[in-house]
Amino acid sequence: MKILITGADGQLGKSIQDVAKEHPKLEFVYTDYRELDITDPKKIDSFFEGNKFDFCVNCAAYTMVDKAESEADWAFQLNAEAVGHLATACKKYDVSLIHISTDFVFDGAKKSPYTEEDIPNPMNVYGLSKLKGEQYIQNRMVKYFIIRTSWLYSEYGNNFVKSMLRLAKDRDAINVVNDQMGSPTNATDLAKVIVQLMEENSNKYGLYHYRNMGETSWYDFARAIYDEKKVTVTVRPIPSIEYPTPAKRPKYSVMDTSKIKEALQIEIPFWGESLKKTCKNCA
Repeated sequence: MKILITGADGQLGKSIQDVAKEHPKLEFVYTDYRELDITDPKKIDSFFEGNKFDFCVNCAAYTMVDKAESEADWAFQLNAEAVGHLATACKKYDVSLIHISTDFVFDGAKKSPYTEEDIPNPMNVYGLSKLKGEQYIQNRMVKYFIIRTSWLYSEYGNNFVKSMLRLAKDRDAINVVNDQMGSPTNATDLAKVIVQLMEENSNKYGLYHYRNMGETSWYDFARAIYDEKKVTVTVRPIPSIEYPTPAKRPKYSVMDTSKIKEALQIEIPFWGESLKKTCKNCA
């Protein structure tokens, strides 16, 4: 089985590379924008024509949520138009597509976990661009898995865990919002689910939600990071109104994972347990 990974230099792409070492029967082709520009449909078509892929896992994305407000064209180019180009190529060459989306397609007004049947209503440009990418896939092909995830972190790249540890080196006190609730998701846990989908050559296509179990605030997430790393720093809880950002965030973006647990017959780790594993590898 031959698998294309786009955005392979990002934190999920690198986590997939780690997991892939345990699956020697699967052949992975790792690309980033240098090897494959997914904003260019001609280059995508040529790349697919020259390779016989069974799966394409799209980890490429514009993920700078606040900057997207002022770079909407680029966010939509990468999160929507490029995804549409990939969907077109996957359908043409009979390749199953696994695409990663986000909890930010929701507005956070709900008080219970969002299901795949809930109607999206993004609050910011990033969420809008990711939703448009989902729609391109759903309108152009059948053999796809769209996996929405939330608060993704790992030992790689830029993420909340890495940011908190970096800030603690320069500050004695840090303010963190305590009125936005979600579920931190370990990139390695998500990578394992993605690889399982491919190894089983699953045909249970559709839209899924995946995140680690449990829910927390950014403030409690930060405290858990510092407790795990035994870092001494004062963490002050503040409301979102005291930390204005260019992009609005949902107050509550916890997602229901019942569908993916049943489809793959998996147990999903609690976020706190998965955080411990990542913290061991973070400086």
